[in-house]
Amino acid sequence: TTMCGIAGILHFDSSRFVNEELLKKMTNSLAHRGPDGEGFYIKNNIGLGHRRLSIIDLSTGDQPMFNEDKSIAIIFNGEIYNYVELKEELKNLGCKFFTNSDTEVIIRTYETWGTDCQNKFNGMWAFALWDERKNQLFISRDRIGEKPLHYSTHDNTFLFGSEIKGILAYGCPQIPNLELTELYLTLGYIPAPYTFYKNISKLRAGHY
Repeated sequence: TTMCGIAGILHFDSSRFVNEELLKKMTNSLAHRGPDGEGFYIKNNIGLGHRRLSIIDLSTGDQPMFNEDKSIAIIFNGEIYNYVELKEELKNLGCKFFTNSDTEVIIRTYETWGTDCQNKFNGMWAFALWDERKNQLFISRDRIGEKPLHYSTHDNTFLFGSEIKGILAYGCPQIPNLELTELYLTLGYIPAPYTFYKNISKLRAGHY
């Protein structure tokens, strides 16, 4: 899918459960990025939300997407251009596929090569992948930074979203970064990892 919205919540205290209404509030603030559908994954202290704009693979592109035992969940905004070739490579290694979507290819590539999977991708992306076995959230942004991804730590919680408004919808305080005004006036934009807000960062291009 070309443009979608992703957002998520990870409480560092594993006994604290994610509030579904708050997660929905975050994804609703991104509804303009994906007016055609929404999907959620909430399990204890992790919550992933996705707003979808239908472009390719309408039947099997629903997100969040999972592996068979649901130990991996992913939300993804973007497109992996070489997913057909990657799929062939993975099939030769014995991987099975159940959909025609590039999202599933990300899951299989991660299962095969871990975070090194990023080196295999040619495309534009921002994704968040929850690995329940490792108890690990993995967020990634494409090399050029075509797809946006912001994050913040607030209230002993890691928050992320395609746009800043997704993080603010959680109730993250708006603390303006006034020192950057001059930089903004000079460049016409705020370079990553900075944003207009002190407590919210933009994931740098090609970083995870």
